[in-house]
Amino acid sequence: MNYPPVPEVPEIARHFIQAVSRSVRAESPYVHWKLTDVLPEAVCTGILTLPIAPPMLGETDGTRDTYNDQRTFFTPSLRSKFPTCAALAEALQLPEVARLMAETCDIEAAGSYLRMEYIQDTDGAWLQPHHDIPEKLFSMVIYLLTGPDAKDWGTDIYDADRRWIGRSSGEFNSGVIFVPGPATWHGFDPRPIIGVRRLMEINYVKPVWRDRDQLAFPDRPIALA
Repeated sequence: MNYPPVPEVPEIARHFIQAVSRSVRAESPYVHWKLTDVLPEAVCTGILTLPIAPPMLGETDGTRDTYNDQRTFFTPSLRSKFPTCAALAEALQLPEVARLMAETCDIEAAGSYLRMEYIQDTDGAWLQPHHDIPEKLFSMVIYLLTGPDAKDWGTDIYDADRRWIGRSSGEFNSGVIFVPGPATWHGFDPRPIIGVRRLMEINYVKPVWRDRDQLAFPDRPIALA
């Protein structure tokens, strides 16, 4: 018996589409969309039970690039090993999902590539204030945070002068979408992490993306039909 059971790809896509369709758009401090109940519960469980140990990091400079070799992307190899990863990637690659993301975010999704990362932060991890590069057509975070301190592990948000102005809730299976731009400052200020801070980052990236080994389908660009 395989545990947990993996929903069919169309079911995952329908659930995700419903979450994006009922998302709440906010204008401040930059345009973003807030989502709840993003993924089916079985998909969340499947990700949380992946037999992948969190990276053991020493001192970092507040960027994820300093430990690229320890990051977990939904690559063809990972998809071949874990059915949950395969099904979720296939769902987010579907034209109906791509059309919705293109309409919601007002982006040219056709010809881009799906990039998905499973992040497991442990104590000592932090991210300096930054805004995502324009090669990412949209950035999405899905929070899979658990434990008594998870309420304090949301993303920190800053204004154009990099002053801290708030923090996302990090509610389990909630998400945030934004289109990268010069005002989209965010990060993760240093604070204790007792346990593991788990989340997903999902992007459509432009064809010029250099790190092809990070892509879910490096030979299959996003299609809208």
